[in-house]
Amino acid sequence: MNVEELTQRLDNLETKVAYQEHTLDELNQTLISHELEMAKMREHLRLLISKLQTVSPSMVASQSEETPPPHY
Repeated sequence: MNVEELTQRLDNLETKVAYQEHTLDELNQTLISHELEMAKMREHLRLLISKLQTVSPSMVASQSEETPPPHY
């Protein structure tokens, strides 16, 4: 291999690395954005569950309110 071919190969590798770094940066930003969105959704879900628990009573009666089965 001559110097020109090595230089061309090196340039190609540098170009590929630059594109990969750019892609990694974009993916990292997307991941950060998704993590923030999921944190918001988890908080909204927590608030919704809390509100639902206070608004509607449980569909399962407590032991003291439960009537014994007919065979007792």
